[in-house]
Amino acid sequence: MRYLTEPFALGALRRGRAIEQFLGAAGTPEKPGIRWVEIRPKASGYLVVLHTAEDVGGEHFRDLVEFPPLDSDDGEEDFGQEIATTEDEPSAMAIAEASTGAVHHRWVNAGIAQDDYLDFVRAGRPTYPPATEPS
Repeated sequence: MRYLTEPFALGALRRGRAIEQFLGAAGTPEKPGIRWVEIRPKASGYLVVLHTAEDVGGEHFRDLVEFPPLDSDDGEEDFGQEIATTEDEPSAMAIAEASTGAVHHRWVNAGIAQDDYLDFVRAGRPTYPPATEPS
């Protein structure tokens, strides 16, 4: 099972592990992109980060953190828009969901959002966000 139940998502964060969620298409037809949100534990709480990258991947290249930022000219390696910092895990998840359109039951461990990206590629890169778990 790819997606974390709420107790497992909260547990991962409490153990110092990041969770993430692929959000789908971004950008324009001329410059296609993708978005995903990440919640990272830090010393004083949790950081919610929204990433927007160029859609340069495919079936054989889907490591999202290797994709270049969609709207960055400075070539930053670690990019993303910081949405919020919170003190507790449920607040971080709630803020991420309210701010980015993330869905409560689609959180995954860090590095697994690329599997949802692969589903997105195989579905023809739809412009709407995923609504249900792939079969």
